[in-house]
Amino acid sequence: MARRSGDKYRAIIEAAVKVIAENGYHNAQVSKIAREAGVADGTIYLYFRNKEDVLISLFRVKMGEFIAAAKKELEGCTGAKEQLARLIRLHFTRLEANRHLATVMQIQLRQSDPVIRQGITEPLRAYSRLIEGIVSRGMETGEFRPDLDVRLARQMIFGTMDEVATCWVMSHRHYSLAALAPEVYRLLFRALAAKDNGSS
Repeated sequence: MARRSGDKYRAIIEAAVKVIAENGYHNAQVSKIAREAGVADGTIYLYFRNKEDVLISLFRVKMGEFIAAAKKELEGCTGAKEQLARLIRLHFTRLEANRHLATVMQIQLRQSDPVIRQGITEPLRAYSRLIEGIVSRGMETGEFRPDLDVRLARQMIFGTMDEVATCWVMSHRHYSLAALAPEVYRLLFRALAAKDNGSS
């Protein structure tokens, strides 16, 4: 199997995003992905074991890029409150910028089999740790309530962003997902904020 990098690898990943979004995972034949990527069918198997591996790799690459961007974005924040606001905005703007990717992330991955769900576990854990870090920082600085259950707070934050994004992908109305970020932030911050830090 070829090294997982380079122009062809990237082209296959990007092609898979489009083909899976437009056809659904089960109807996204490898031949369609290869055609979209501009490579021969056999070239896919130089980089991936099978279609499951393509979807898992797609998720790992895209989630890895997002987490790297999020970490960089959060480095310059003055506190957990600002970090939370920026994370929500980044989560929504990234998905809105690529609706095909949003469809794969929010819809197609949820319909996949246990092997795929297992394969995407580690990137999800990495994102969970990032969110938990924001919660912990907020508790330490007094921005958030000191009695929070960090894991439950993380589930609430991710679950809220995830549900809002899924509704946007599935909606027949045209509206901006990113425009919802300020209100989502306000709702979440009010739930997390310490009593003397309850303003947004």
